[in-house]
Amino acid sequence: MLMPFANQGQPQQPLSGSSVTVQQKAMYYMGRPVGVSLRNGQGVSGILCNVSNSQLFLLQYLYNTQFATFHYPLGEVSDVIPYPACG
Repeated sequence: MLMPFANQGQPQQPLSGSSVTVQQKAMYYMGRPVGVSLRNGQGVSGILCNVSNSQLFLLQYLYNTQFATFHYPLGEVSDVIPYPACG
């Protein structure tokens, strides 16, 4: 059974403009699947679990039945994008 996300039903991109920080966007998307663009050109995806101590905490799939929470300093994050709806 699929469980709804905390912010389901809210607009996909509620925040825009140069005055919005990555941290503000991340706080809005906590508990949802997101893609994270890193300043080094890489990208990662997972469930955004927390934003604290100037870090993003992202639950990522490893393999088989294993998941791990990775943390990324906000200074290394260029953007946080929510997954689009299916269909």
